[in-house]
Amino acid sequence: MIEEFKKFIMRGNVLDMATGVIIGAAFGKIVSSFTSDVLMPPLGLLLGKVDFSNLYINLSGVDYESFNAAKEAGAPVIAYGVFLNNCLDFLIIAFAIFILIQQVNRLMPKAPEPEPAPEPKKCPYCKEVVADDATRCPHCTSEIKV
Repeated sequence: MIEEFKKFIMRGNVLDMATGVIIGAAFGKIVSSFTSDVLMPPLGLLLGKVDFSNLYINLSGVDYESFNAAKEAGAPVIAYGVFLNNCLDFLIIAFAIFILIQQVNRLMPKAPEPEPAPEPKKCPYCKEVVADDATRCPHCTSEIKV
C-alpha cells in the first residue's frame, strides 16, 4: 500500500497540481493585499474617505466605535465592507486566471484537423450508396467494376 501511495504521489500530474495549489494560495494572498492595501484606500478616498473594511451593519442595537470594536465585543454584524473587498479579490484573481489560460492556449499546439471522410461509393447505374468493397449493387443488382 505504501508503494502504491509513493507511485501515486510521484506521478507528474499530482506534483503539478500540488505546485499549482501552493502558487495559487500565495497569489491569492498577494491579490488580497493589493486589494485591501493598494486599491481600496484610493477608491475609498475618491468616494468620500470611506474605509471599506470598516463598513458593517450592527445587528445588536449597541453602538460601537468601529467594526473591530464590534467584532471584539462579539456583536452580531454584517460585514459588507469586507465582503466587497473579497468580491474584488475574486474578480482580480478570476481575471488573472483568464489571462493566464488565454496565453497558455495560444502557446499550446493546435490539434490537427480530422481528415474529412471519403465520399461514399455509389453505384454508377442507380446512384445508390454501396459498400466500398461491393462488386454488385444491392439495389439494382448491376455489376460494379472495382
